[in-house]
Amino acid sequence: MTKLDPTKNYLMPAHFGPRYSGEKSSGWYRDVTTMMVSYVTDRDALLKLLPDCFDVPEQAVITVAYAGNKDIDWLAGHGYNLIGVHASVIYKGDKEEMVGSYTLVMWENLADPILTGREMQGISKIYADIPEHQLVDGIWRTKAHHFGHDIMDLSVTGLTEVPLDVVVAQQEANKATENPMGFRYTPTIGGWGPGVGQATLFPSENKFSEVKIGAGSVNWNHLTWEQNPTQYHIANAMADLPIIEYRPAIMTKGSTNLFVLDRLPRALG
Repeated sequence: MTKLDPTKNYLMPAHFGPRYSGEKSSGWYRDVTTMMVSYVTDRDALLKLLPDCFDVPEQAVITVAYAGNKDIDWLAGHGYNLIGVHASVIYKGDKEEMVGSYTLVMWENLADPILTGREMQGISKIYADIPEHQLVDGIWRTKAHHFGHDIMDLSVTGLTEVPLDVVVAQQEANKATENPMGFRYTPTIGGWGPGVGQATLFPSENKFSEVKIGAGSVNWNHLTWEQNPTQYHIANAMADLPIIEYRPAIMTKGSTNLFVLDRLPRALG
């Protein structure tokens, strides 16, 4: 294998050379529809699911977010769907501290963004079948399933439009706490014994053309090893987190940029 160029971007198998990088491969997702359902959960139960460098604020909030992503630059216009589970957290490192959200798990229905997100950004991504969102009788719905068994389903209803100037003002007000974080874990060869882990920050920016607010719900299913041998423990952990109180649900349409030049993904100190 030729020597790797430190200015290029590589993924396994690296011996075939670097990934394409050019004006066509920006981080913009041009057409994104999201549904976000948030709820208050038990703080102590959530703490048990987090790496030691993260703490939970007094009110522990989980946000389950679906995104139907289309017209993605770095995928040459192709798209995929995802469902991410994010927890309100406080990162407490040796050199820095920040408030933000931590991605407990993110299901996606395409391997390419799973691999890039896991290896380069430290997002806990895994695979699931995620159908396109549907509107039936005034209810927006989607779900994630794997090996033929439903992991969860999400719904949003009673939507009313929010003025975009209000949305922009809220984005500006929340700027200091818009810190999406993850934890990149690299297992040992063979998988036995402790691997190497580091907290990460993966900023993004959103531009909305439509925002609506309503009521939402999430239904988590308990699964057996036979039903989902690689993910049943994840589904069960989420199902065991109590839903104490729902927050208002949000639905948006717009675009997202995952490559913000002045806030690139990095390891936290």
